[in-house]
Amino acid sequence: MRPRRFAALGPLTGRIRVPGDKSISHRSIMLGALAVGETTVTGLLEGEDVLSTAAAMRAMGATIERDAGGTWRVHGVGVGGLLQPQAALDMGNSGTSTRLLMGLVASHPITATFIGDASLSKRPMGRVIDPLSQIGASFTAAPGGRLPLTLQGVQPAIPISYRLPVASAQVKSAVLLAGLNTAGITTVIEPVPTRDHSERMLRGFGAHLDVDVEADGTRIIRLTGEAELKPQSIEVPGDPSSAAFFAVAALIVPGSDLVIENVGLNPTRAALFDVLRLMGGSIEELNRRDVGGEPVADLRVRASVLTGIEVDPAVVPSMVDEFPILFVAAALAQGRTVTRGLEELRVKESDRIAVMRAALEQAGARVTETEDGLIIDGTGGEPLRGANNASVATHLDHRIAMSMAVAGLASHGGVEVDDTRPIATSFPVFESLLATATGTAA
Repeated sequence: MRPRRFAALGPLTGRIRVPGDKSISHRSIMLGALAVGETTVTGLLEGEDVLSTAAAMRAMGATIERDAGGTWRVHGVGVGGLLQPQAALDMGNSGTSTRLLMGLVASHPITATFIGDASLSKRPMGRVIDPLSQIGASFTAAPGGRLPLTLQGVQPAIPISYRLPVASAQVKSAVLLAGLNTAGITTVIEPVPTRDHSERMLRGFGAHLDVDVEADGTRIIRLTGEAELKPQSIEVPGDPSSAAFFAVAALIVPGSDLVIENVGLNPTRAALFDVLRLMGGSIEELNRRDVGGEPVADLRVRASVLTGIEVDPAVVPSMVDEFPILFVAAALAQGRTVTRGLEELRVKESDRIAVMRAALEQAGARVTETEDGLIIDGTGGEPLRGANNASVATHLDHRIAMSMAVAGLASHGGVEVDDTRPIATSFPVFESLLATATGTAA
């Protein structure tokens, strides 16, 4: 384990740029590996999760290289051309890699075994196994539908119409990716909209995909297989989930005035910034533009007096990964913040509701845990009292580690995170960027 105490370092100022969006990075490697020809990707997030995706696609026949200038070059095998991997696919800590690759493999006549670290091996895969079983794939999994898991794909696969029982971009994407190599029309019915990176990128690579929106907001997504994907040149925008940590840090550390450049603001991903504005946060969009079909802007964030609110459960799918850092903002706000509808957080890398409640209480916050969320009574801007000499348990969860690191910046005496290693799964330069923003870089 690699513990570190994060303490007040002064205001966050200047300009920083966060790494590329993780969701888009995963999908650019996967779809590039299914196109015929060379796909180039700049701004790719080079965290362990995305590297797990790249390693898996190499194991199934794609050629994936990074040149000296940082551009990734992907030579694909074509839809239907995935090869039998010779060893188990090690997904590390990445649930996204696992679920999306299960979709890809399911409609190919190959067998793949998925393994992962201790945290990933606790996460249930049943929500992906169910629809992929309907197309004809078969599974052998650890109890509870967990890893290690062996998937035997099928060809020809059966096109299905699948209504998502729970809002999940990963399940939606897995079904659509399976549909790429399935003759006919694969349909996903989405009662609650989730992040739409898969739909945008599938169209960009040339897949025939239609989306109809009904009066009640239900999205009906139809993908026509068997697709022929064309190679693309992709510029990955900055990850809003990574920018979230620095946005909250700048809001709660007095005197901060920070510009976070090139942040992806896809409306299915960026609800956190709207919620923070509702709490009184000063977050200004500069130089708004489109990059590769995704809306992007530079965010100027200034220290603000935040006020607690009741967060509308309807925004959960658009910021599900950002709730741990929102909890930190709420802990420093005036009054009470109430969150509901967060059941999904209990089956992430950790039970993020229970783990954040325990961590924030240890750091001096007033928190009540409910079945589906947290109720937080903020300090009114006063620093947290810190976690004394005890380490906050992060349970191998990168977002817990980074959230509590930010909490330490607004505390008396700091907060010690028990293990910073998991941060590398999604944000390997987090600590160096923090040093840059606070003027403490060597």
